[in-house]
Amino acid sequence: MSQIIDIFKEITSIPRCSGTHEPFINYMKNLCSKAGFLCLVDEHFNILVKKENSKAKLAFQSHYDIVCLSDNCVPVLVQDGDIISAQNSTLGSDNGIGCSYMIQLILDGVDAEYLFTSDEEIGLIGANNLNLELQAAYMLNLDSEEEGGICIGCAGGVDIFATNSNKKIIANDEDLDLYEISISKLQGGHSGVDIDKNIPNAIKLIAQTIKESNAKLLDINGGERINSIPVNVKAIIASKQTPIASHENMIIEKVEAKSEHLNIYDDKIVEFLYNFQNGVRSLNDELGVVQNSINLAIIKTGIDDIKIELSARSMANDELKALKDETIKMLEEHNFTVTTDGKYPAWKPDINEFTNKVLEIYKEVNPSASLEAIHAGLECAIFKDKYSSIKVASIGPSIEFPHSKKERVSIKSVENVFKVVKKIVEEIN
Repeated sequence: MSQIIDIFKEITSIPRCSGTHEPFINYMKNLCSKAGFLCLVDEHFNILVKKENSKAKLAFQSHYDIVCLSDNCVPVLVQDGDIISAQNSTLGSDNGIGCSYMIQLILDGVDAEYLFTSDEEIGLIGANNLNLELQAAYMLNLDSEEEGGICIGCAGGVDIFATNSNKKIIANDEDLDLYEISISKLQGGHSGVDIDKNIPNAIKLIAQTIKESNAKLLDINGGERINSIPVNVKAIIASKQTPIASHENMIIEKVEAKSEHLNIYDDKIVEFLYNFQNGVRSLNDELGVVQNSINLAIIKTGIDDIKIELSARSMANDELKALKDETIKMLEEHNFTVTTDGKYPAWKPDINEFTNKVLEIYKEVNPSASLEAIHAGLECAIFKDKYSSIKVASIGPSIEFPHSKKERVSIKSVENVFKVVKKIVEEIN
C-alpha cells in the first residue's frame, strides 16, 4: 500500500474537526523539526512549511480541518479492497488526502511552500485571515474531488444567519395535542457539489409535515454544518390533527401529557421554511455546472428565539449578491433579523501557462484529463484576491459523498493523482 495512505491513516487519528487546531499543529511542528523545514503558524492557526532559504516556484495548499457530523469525532477507517470509508462518520479525505500529499513531499525534502489552512469547512476562516506570506509564482490546491479534473474556477459563497424572536404563550383553547417529530439517517452531502443530486433536506421535510398539519411550533433543532445538506431534525409541535410523515425516515410520536398553555413560535417561521426554494436556482450550460444555489442548513431553538443558517453559492459575484439580497428580503418579510458572514468570491475560470502545463502533465498519466469549474467554494478564489499575480489550479483524487457518512475515497485514485503531483514538482519546481 502506498505511503500516502499510511500518512492519511496516521493523520486521521489526530483530532481535526473544524475549530480544533493544536493537535495537528503540534504534529506538523514535530514532523518539520525532524525533516529540517520551518513551521510557521499565524494567529488564525494557518501553517506554512518551507525551507529556510526556499527558492520554490510552487506552493501546495490544503485545509487540514474536516467536517464532523458529531462533536470531537475521530474517524475510524474501514478498508474494503480499493475503497476507504469510515464507521458511521465522515472520512476526512476532504482534505486529509491533500494534506497527506504535502506531508509526503516534505518528508521527501522537496523545496516548495506548503500551506495548511484552518477552518475551511466552517467558512474558509483560515484562508480569509491568512497572515503568512507566500513567495511562489504558482499554487497547486489539492482540494478537488474528481480524478482527471483540473479545477480552474469555482463558485463564490456567502453564509446567511437569521433570527426570529417572536415567541408567545397562548391558552390551549383548541385542545391541541403535542407531537414530537424527528427525521434522521438521511443521505446528507456537500451543499455545493451535491446540491443537484436530489438529496432530501431534513429541515424542508419536517417543515412540510408541520405546515400541512396546520401545527404550532414549540421547538425545533437540526442540521449539522452550514456547508452540508441537513440529515437530522427534531421538532415539538401542537396540532389538532395527527401529522403525516413526509419521508419514510420520519418518526411521529404523540406526547400524552396535555398542556393548558402553549409556548409557541411565530407562524411565519414555518411559513418561511415551507415556502423557501431550497437547492438549485439555475444552471450554467457553458461550464456544465450549477450556476446558483442555496442550502437551508441549520435551525436551532434558543431560549427566546429560533436561528436559521443558510449557505448561498454562485459562479458569478453579481448573481451571488442578488441571491443574498433576495433571501434577506424574504427572511425579513417573515419577521427575521438577518446578518451575513463567511463571504468568499467566485473564482472566474482562468486559463494560463500554469494551468496549461498542469493539463499537459496530467494527460501523461490520464489522457482524459480536462480543465473544469465546480459549484463549490475553494480557497483558490481567496488566494487569487490576496496574490493577484499567482497562477492557481486545483486537483485531487476521486472522493464520493464528501461531508456525509457515505464519504469514500479510492486508493488507486489517490495513487494516480500523486503521480501527477510528483511530475508537476519535477517539471515546474
